[in-house]
Amino acid sequence: MPAGKDAVAGDPLVAFNFAIEVSGIISGYFTEAAGLGSESEVVEHKIVGPEGKEIVRKIPGRLKWGDVTLKRGITTNMDFWDWRKLVEDGKVSSARKDGSIMMYDQEGTEVARWNFTAGWPSKVSGPSVSTTSNEVGVEELTIVHENIVRAT
Repeated sequence: MPAGKDAVAGDPLVAFNFAIEVSGIISGYFTEAAGLGSESEVVEHKIVGPEGKEIVRKIPGRLKWGDVTLKRGITTNMDFWDWRKLVEDGKVSSARKDGSIMMYDQEGTEVARWNFTAGWPSKVSGPSVSTTSNEVGVEELTIVHENIVRAT
């Protein structure tokens, strides 16, 4: 695949801030995002070549997507906890939502977007608290989904 003009010209994108939109209802900003991608399992197929030499051919197997993990400083907003409560109450079909994760540069301009399908929160956790610390409390949201694609 030939390198595009942007592959050698211009600066790489700087991951400064992330935001999420879920069905146009839930939104928030994050400082960390992980799991934005896909992976194929590798299937090894052993064959014997014309000279009797064994060859291992690697072919793509089952496609899978990693869980998306987002972290942010805790706020008074309860959207993520309310979304997770749907799952806890057994209302998983209501919890499944399409959404997007956007990455912004230092100027607040969207520079990348990942769209996921049928996502639901498998985990939400609050900060670890300590009276001896003056760090910002961080909450974490883990979203499982059926597909994720990079849109821009």
